[in-house]
Amino acid sequence: MMNSKAKKRTAMLRNPTFIGTVQDVHGATITVELSNDTVTGLSFVRGEGYRIGQVGSFVRIPLGFVDLYGVVSQVGAGAAPQREQDQLVYGNRWVTVQMVGEGQRRGQFKRGISQHPTIDDRVHIVTEADLRAIYGAGEPDDYVAVGHLASAESIPALVNINKLVTRHSAVVGTTGSGKSTTVAGLLNSLSESSHYPSARIVVLDIHGEYSKALSDRATVFRVSEDVDKGQKALRVPFWALSFDELTALALGNLSEAQKPAVAEAVVQLKKESLKNQAREGIDETRITVDSPIPFCLHKLWLELHKREHYTIVPRPGTATDEVEPAYVLGTDGKPLQLGDAMSVTPPLYRTIKTTGAASERVQQGSGSVGIRQQLAGLATRLRDPRMSFLFNPGDWLPDIDGKTNKDLDTLLEEWIGGPQPIAILDLSDIPSSVLNDLIGALLRILYDAIFWARDLPEGGRLRPLLLVLEEAHAYLSKDNAGTAAAAVRRIAKEGRKYGVGMMIVSQRPSEIDSTILSQCGTIFAMRLANDTDRGHVASAASDNLKGLFEMLPILRTGEAIIVGEAVSLPIRTLISPPPLNRRPDSEDPSVVERRDADGGYQGPAGWSQPRDPPNYVPMVRQWRKQSHHYEHKRIVVNAIQELDEKKE
Repeated sequence: MMNSKAKKRTAMLRNPTFIGTVQDVHGATITVELSNDTVTGLSFVRGEGYRIGQVGSFVRIPLGFVDLYGVVSQVGAGAAPQREQDQLVYGNRWVTVQMVGEGQRRGQFKRGISQHPTIDDRVHIVTEADLRAIYGAGEPDDYVAVGHLASAESIPALVNINKLVTRHSAVVGTTGSGKSTTVAGLLNSLSESSHYPSARIVVLDIHGEYSKALSDRATVFRVSEDVDKGQKALRVPFWALSFDELTALALGNLSEAQKPAVAEAVVQLKKESLKNQAREGIDETRITVDSPIPFCLHKLWLELHKREHYTIVPRPGTATDEVEPAYVLGTDGKPLQLGDAMSVTPPLYRTIKTTGAASERVQQGSGSVGIRQQLAGLATRLRDPRMSFLFNPGDWLPDIDGKTNKDLDTLLEEWIGGPQPIAILDLSDIPSSVLNDLIGALLRILYDAIFWARDLPEGGRLRPLLLVLEEAHAYLSKDNAGTAAAAVRRIAKEGRKYGVGMMIVSQRPSEIDSTILSQCGTIFAMRLANDTDRGHVASAASDNLKGLFEMLPILRTGEAIIVGEAVSLPIRTLISPPPLNRRPDSEDPSVVERRDADGGYQGPAGWSQPRDPPNYVPMVRQWRKQSHHYEHKRIVVNAIQELDEKKE
């Protein structure tokens, strides 16, 4: 007859999922000794093959009616307890496991563990049936499929859409890892009209990559819009900005002594505007310098310019009494140029003269605060066509009395209330010198609107808003104190309560402020070769999965490790890409040959293709237009005509 130990050993061997026993427990980390009788390599359970001891695979530890689940983070002699390394390095096999959650036998899974395993507790591989029970838990509408498990193609990778949106997320990966395609795939899944007809997503697209990928479900806003492609003009009314945002974009740096004078002038113009055109929800007594009330910025420039530049002719016999501005006079004795606000034309004053007869003397007028240089910069920006989206915003441009054809309700309706679930704010044509401040202003406008309307049908609590921030490292670095970083920090800390979520997309997570990255409840970590980047992501993740993140350098293109609140367990996933004709415009150029998605040869390209007759006229044309968007057929026809003319 067999003794009890032999019976136990026989029972273990009868269970093909058994791989070893717990031998060490240290917090959330346990060490498992693989059984000497465990078949190496593949193990077959109900006809399915499983690799034993794969880094990133899952294990299950039954404890009564509860199953504990963990992720394998290290395999081999290095995973052995310190006391065993010198004696049995090659005689035993060891596995290090990070505990992540537990589930009842009826399939309900939750993160965190209520109890720890102990010595000699049995450890089993997680089968496909177990994975289905874990990832299939919850209401169907709460989860969205973003791909499939890398270890089981038949099992969809599901993420909880509630936690993905409101608890913030980050998609990180080096250039060429499939990051933009992954984001496009995620947004396609999140905006599926059959499941989420009221979804609303705003993408801040710095490089203009997503217009093509999301063309069937997005409205594109560009500074130089293409009406034939259904694009709309991007207009950002300057008067919707806060005082600090406006001065940063319009006037540059102002000292603490200069700000009050400018702020007072702004408030006065807003009060005049409100008298000329009433606005619901506010009266003159409640106007502040930050109130989103239209006012004429051109008029502000002219009034401040006069204050800084005007000269006077003193009254004879006095030294300080002002009579009238000392304009430059024409031959007819009238002022040569009084100045015009809307055309940004300054008045011409006589220069200061302190000698000669009293009637010929000219002195500086009073009221100057020393902002001549800033006003000159504002005049330049008001004339600059590249800045017209901000300082000449179409129907939102106030006239000299502060009246506008449209108010902010129509702007917000276009951005977050249109018929399409996604709004792409294409910022590729925005001058880089103002990009940081502009992004901060856009985020603050959207957040303030949602914040104050939190309980309305259009507010964030009843209809959450997702903000997608592309190339976030460009304006969210730890050393960046700009308005964009300040706005994102506010959303990261407070957005969850008011229904505003964000998705940060970056190829250099180490350059993003750790305070912001740590607020991202879910992380899609794609291929990252840099040690610093991997360490930054690992420290920001909520799970203790350092060993799992060591796999990041070897991930395939389009593959991601998803960790955080939106997934039941950390999972290695192949993200489902959109169709070929709906990929982001971010593919690498072909140097010698062109291939399809499956690697099939399609023909020569780049350096290996036959040379066409050179014609650089279209290149210079686009350079002068300051736009990379053009109608290809028209350009080609014009180029052929120009070549024919040259030959003649």
